[in-house]
Amino acid sequence: MLSAVPAYDPAAAGRLTALADVTASDSALRRFLHGLPGVDAVGLEARAASLGTRSIKTTSKAYAIDLAISMIDLTTLEGADTPGKVRALCAKGMHPDPTDPRTPRVAAICVYSDMAAVAKEALGDSGIHVASVATAFPSGRAALKVKLADTAEAVAAGADEIDMVIDRGAFLSGRYLDVFQEIQAVKQACARPDGTVAHLKVIFENGELSTYDNIRRCSWLAMLAGADFIKTSTGKVAVNATPPNTLLMLEAVRDFRAAVGVQVGVKPAGGIRTSKDAIKYLVMVNETLGDDWLSPDWFRFGASSLLNDLLMQRQKLSTGRYSGPDYVTVD
Repeated sequence: MLSAVPAYDPAAAGRLTALADVTASDSALRRFLHGLPGVDAVGLEARAASLGTRSIKTTSKAYAIDLAISMIDLTTLEGADTPGKVRALCAKGMHPDPTDPRTPRVAAICVYSDMAAVAKEALGDSGIHVASVATAFPSGRAALKVKLADTAEAVAAGADEIDMVIDRGAFLSGRYLDVFQEIQAVKQACARPDGTVAHLKVIFENGELSTYDNIRRCSWLAMLAGADFIKTSTGKVAVNATPPNTLLMLEAVRDFRAAVGVQVGVKPAGGIRTSKDAIKYLVMVNETLGDDWLSPDWFRFGASSLLNDLLMQRQKLSTGRYSGPDYVTVD
């Protein structure tokens, strides 16, 4: 069973208290965020490109493919989604390759909030999480009370994880405290009557934040507000997860843990479709963060088609042959 909860060292409480002053007012938060080191765009992109050239041999590749499968949030977020489609996706997540029971299960099934109950029932006690998008996904354009109701409805329906979108308009207008307080409010709406809390992934929509500096600022803002994961994108815009913007977020969670002792997960989403791409991201995680983040508890792929390519590559490694087009389902 996945945990995906923040990890604290003994000094974390004191460090977080020390940072409380930076979120006490809009001006204080702005000073803090704009005081973060500027991003060296050339260096960042060169580092990401360099990590993408690492060679992974056969045994390591087999391990990486299985790890990537276990990190997938298998996703359907379409207006045409039906209960039958969601149940079929859940079945695929539980048994990705029915011919090989050794194939890992995915980490979560990600759906709209009105499908959370369907996914919860279909997954049963499989240990796969139900992730639900909320807060007027993908635009984030709704009143706060609507966003909170959307979140509470998903949690009540059985969602284990909430993927919220920030108000990009507020962020780009410099209203950082508004974004901070909205994340905090959504986090509170993730609480259940029994005292447990659904884990919160905060989606930035990096393609709309425009600059690397904004991505770094947004990463710190979300983590200060209580995000369990920070997520690149909705998958609904032209620019989604890229190696450089994901590397920047990996560096942010590394620096945040060093500063306050709290570990936060990262989820790139949108545009990651091949095993080759997924392995590049795993290399990036390993080289930047080490083994601590090489787990579904701390790193996820938001994807719909990636699983199929991973399964075909997995069979190629075990049999020496590529499977035919009818080997995997078309979602």
